[in-house]
Amino acid sequence: MEWQDPWLCLDHRVLPFRQVDVFSATPWLGNPLAVVHDADGLSDDVMARFARWTNLSETTFLCAPTDERADYRVRIWTTGGELPFAGHPTIGSAHAWLEAGGVPRGDVVVQECGAGLVDVRRSPGLGFAAPPLRRSGPVEPELRARVLAALGVDEGAVQDMAWIDNGPGWVGVDLGSAEAVVDVVPDIAAFADLKVTVLGRWGPVHAAELGAEVEVRAFYADGRDFGEDPVTGSANAGLAQWLIGAGALPPTYTSRQGSVIGREGRVRVAAEGDEVWIHGDAVTRILGEVDL
Repeated sequence: MEWQDPWLCLDHRVLPFRQVDVFSATPWLGNPLAVVHDADGLSDDVMARFARWTNLSETTFLCAPTDERADYRVRIWTTGGELPFAGHPTIGSAHAWLEAGGVPRGDVVVQECGAGLVDVRRSPGLGFAAPPLRRSGPVEPELRARVLAALGVDEGAVQDMAWIDNGPGWVGVDLGSAEAVVDVVPDIAAFADLKVTVLGRWGPVHAAELGAEVEVRAFYADGRDFGEDPVTGSANAGLAQWLIGAGALPPTYTSRQGSVIGREGRVRVAAEGDEVWIHGDAVTRILGEVDL
């Protein structure tokens, strides 16, 4: 019997598509996000295939909500699988939904995702309320040693380390200075399945020059592929919840991310009462249709 590609047997759908540059108003310096509209009915296999094909850190699919309190439902896929929550896909998806004519039911956009409901406000600029951490607190000694080895830093270089998992599985590392963050040379082979984000602070002179008080980098691996994320909303959210709560960061600041890999993302962080808000720019760079 002649083999047939199962993909060719599927009913194709041509759907609206946007590619959004998130966390930068300057073209091509943020984190790109692929967004497929009207994605109800697409199978997991189709979503996974398309996410692998885009080869972006995340691809999202906008669907009708299943919770009556939500304005839309988003499914967030990486090249390796689906995530319950991620930051730049939240801002980018809300931007795409609004730009396509979406009208929220209330003052904020309510996004439904695997992590539950997430509020996204439109002013000042798009921003999401960081969801509660799924896991927090000290990192186990064996894992701590693995993280240090993967980052190529000594124990004495670390001011603090903690779980800051809000969905993707981040471990946060405070390296004190921004210079120490920039100088990290990760050991790719040692990362295995780790997801680690590091943070450091710029002095007043550099902070004024850069328009950012904090430098962030985020590294991830899924046991097969390794990467450094250009700009990461979930990592910045977890870092802020952890370090603002510990009194190690001020309640409002701006972080820079992606500079080591040729990007210049800016994430604006604001703690308001018990909530931490993550704000950033989002601009559509590609608009069209995709045949799925």
